[in-house]
Amino acid sequence: MQLTRLGHAALLVETPSARLLIDPGVYTEDWHEVVGLDAVLVTHQHPDHVDAANLAGLLAGNRSARLVTEAAVAPLLAEHGLDAEVAGPGATFALAAVRVDVVGGLHAVIHQRIPRVGNVGYVVSEQNGPRLFHPGDAYDTVPAGVDVLALPLAAPWASAAATADFLTAVAPAEAVPIHDGALNATGWELYLRIIGGLADPTITLHHLDPAGTLAL
Repeated sequence: MQLTRLGHAALLVETPSARLLIDPGVYTEDWHEVVGLDAVLVTHQHPDHVDAANLAGLLAGNRSARLVTEAAVAPLLAEHGLDAEVAGPGATFALAAVRVDVVGGLHAVIHQRIPRVGNVGYVVSEQNGPRLFHPGDAYDTVPAGVDVLALPLAAPWASAAATADFLTAVAPAEAVPIHDGALNATGWELYLRIIGGLADPTITLHHLDPAGTLAL
């Protein structure tokens, strides 16, 4: 498996049999020209995770790619002429030899006056290869047997303490910090130092700048 950061929460996942793009949002344009995709997966409706207008252009260049989303995202995409498959928590689907398990249910709490929206996470694996978990915007689901975690690093709903506790609870061998569009280089160093110091020291944290790549 190979992972490529494409800005903020967008992650390109490549296995021997499939190429998947997760959460192509408005904070970055690095994913706009990606081709050869087998699927695009969206965790929830917030625009930093799904850029509906530009997603239409991406899929025009990837006509065989499946579009799989959380339930509330589908109507938003339909306004742009995009037909999405809805995948709820507990669902499992295949992309060639890749298995995708859908977990979660709700976005993390931002504030009691802000209604929570749906959010799903995706656990991606291929046969005996590593299991990747992209949680979207939530820390309340901890799937078993995760080898690599796409770790949301900084958000209005998160804290460094909660991030470190989530990382330790998932207990992957490796983690790739994502959801960092609001951080500059100083913020990156601060968050990684604090979270790395609080989490289980056996977990390797990789600093991948867009479009950094990690082979697993």
